[in-house]
Amino acid sequence: METVELQSLKFDPQGLIPAIVQDADTNQVLMLAFMNAESLRLTVETGETWFWSRSRSELWHKGATSGNVQKVQSVQVDCDADTLLIQVQPAGPACHTGEQSCFYRSLGESK
Repeated sequence: METVELQSLKFDPQGLIPAIVQDADTNQVLMLAFMNAESLRLTVETGETWFWSRSRSELWHKGATSGNVQKVQSVQVDCDADTLLIQVQPAGPACHTGEQSCFYRSLGESK
């Protein structure tokens, strides 16, 4: 697998990059969050996921209050270097609602 350097990542104008979080064992997509350079650095250094909260404008460590931390198994970069795929071993549900994945609802069709 090819290696990409941090400085080659394409952060958006707000300094953010989307991060898709996936269960390393089941491949289930758990959540989509955003990272800035600092949260990505903390994720790599600590081996647990850190993100940037766009609503609170602050760093957040996934599981810091719930205990549902995510142990990082790998961080992959897409072909355009503008999205991350983070494979994790989750210690519990990813969603703040208690669901295993944030993607637990289907879009209904209007008739």
